[in-house]
Amino acid sequence: MSEHDNRRGRRTRDDYERGLPGYHDPTAGFAGSSPARSALTLRVVLASFGLVFCAASAVFLIKSGLTALGIALAVLGAVALVDLSWVVHRKRRGEPG
Repeated sequence: MSEHDNRRGRRTRDDYERGLPGYHDPTAGFAGSSPARSALTLRVVLASFGLVFCAASAVFLIKSGLTALGIALAVLGAVALVDLSWVVHRKRRGEPG
């Protein structure tokens, strides 16, 4: 187990607030970059926009007779909804970003 795991193997809120260990770059000391963090707030904004845009476009296209394209956008809207719910879950858990 890593140092961030407690005895049950689950991470604590403090672990998420500090940031989880990311990809270890062996050249980080002299030529590498720092570990990346997810921009969760940006993902919330983008997923929200995608959800609203796809839902509104799907309704408009289905009403105008382009059912196949409307269904495709409804599916993309569902994907945006799943992504939005997962990112909100991660932010509530205390992850930075």
